[in-house]
Amino acid sequence: MTSSQAASANARINKIASDPRLHRAFHWLHIHSLQMRQWQLEMLAIPAPTFHESARAAWFLDRFHHLGLTNLHLDSAGNALATLQPTTPARVAHSSQLHAMSGEPHPPAPPRLLLSAHLDTVFPPNTNTTPREDGPRILAPGASDNAAGLTALLAIAAALQHAGLAPACPILFAANTGEEGAGDLYGMKQLFAQQPSHNIAAALALEGSGHATIVDRALGSRRLRITLTGPGGHSWADAAMPNPIFILSRALAALSRLELPSTPRTTLHCGTINGGTSVNSIPQSVTAELDLRSVSAAQLDLTESSVFTLVRDAVETADTARLLTIAIDRIGNRPAAELASDSPLLASVHAVDRHLSIPTASRIGSTDANLPLSLGVPALAIGAGGTGGGIHTLQEWFDPTARELALRRILLLVLDTCHLIAEGHLPHKPPHQLSET
Repeated sequence: MTSSQAASANARINKIASDPRLHRAFHWLHIHSLQMRQWQLEMLAIPAPTFHESARAAWFLDRFHHLGLTNLHLDSAGNALATLQPTTPARVAHSSQLHAMSGEPHPPAPPRLLLSAHLDTVFPPNTNTTPREDGPRILAPGASDNAAGLTALLAIAAALQHAGLAPACPILFAANTGEEGAGDLYGMKQLFAQQPSHNIAAALALEGSGHATIVDRALGSRRLRITLTGPGGHSWADAAMPNPIFILSRALAALSRLELPSTPRTTLHCGTINGGTSVNSIPQSVTAELDLRSVSAAQLDLTESSVFTLVRDAVETADTARLLTIAIDRIGNRPAAELASDSPLLASVHAVDRHLSIPTASRIGSTDANLPLSLGVPALAIGAGGTGGGIHTLQEWFDPTARELALRRILLLVLDTCHLIAEGHLPHKPPHQLSET
């Protein structure tokens, strides 16, 4: 970030902060803590396991309707979507006029900001998510991740509407699906597969608790399922048959010895092993699931290639290799990427934090921001305030005390990002279809 970028960002934030409508929005956030808490309790009572978010998505569409947002709908991935329309910047109006004069029937959608929070939780169906209250704390699976972010999504929409504070570009509000685990960012992938209609120029993902954190470096991951299949048989009568568990174990032992770089940091983990029918049966099939992570997309490719080689070598060198079949399937792919250090979006965050006296805490993480960052779209994940603990456990909790500071931060960042988009200061790739990964 250059000194001129910092100075320009500071000037923009000071101008936004001087608008009386902003203070009306801040006042809404200050006096409606009970409303936000009620929203959070209501949504937590609606279970939303990954791939089963529809009931919570419907609840969000109803909330979006009551907040006066427009173009409410569910897309094919189950994302609950709504739009807050902007004031009409001269740049966008002029572009539309030129397009109309050209005789083309449909002008391109103006670039917009995506403001999102993921609906899903890591907990399986039938998990009791009914919230309990313990003083200021809300106790429930998913209370922080990501009911905190989802509550902030509604609070920002409500504050903007209450204050009559129209942004400089359209804001696409998304309560999106499929962020956790096996979801593999499917909700976000669908949003960006529709770029010709959405034309997302920047993205902010509201994620969990905290008021100082931003995630501007996307931790990439690959998930692989290894399946080894043989004829099986009786442990005594067919003892000469290959045992897939033994052979896959050799492969996993070889993987455990794989040397991985510390820079860029890269990890390899085996999370599950499944197979067999009884203690006295040679299994016909066994599977193992691996999790590979790195801050480098190139290193992820290298590590994945090494896994394929080591596993195939372990199988092919077995005496009974001809009786075995092996399959290695990629079951998850989260891209690694990072926000450029000279991005105007990053300068905006630092200017907002200076204004609010917040020490910016930059982090690496795996969030919905991974996807836009990998496509060259400026993006961040940002905390929604309060404090939380027990994340991804049945003992998860969230304390909304003092979440107002984080909401002010998000609101200022949203308004300034919309200004950057409207003025063409956030270059982004032209709309395109997201290729399958």
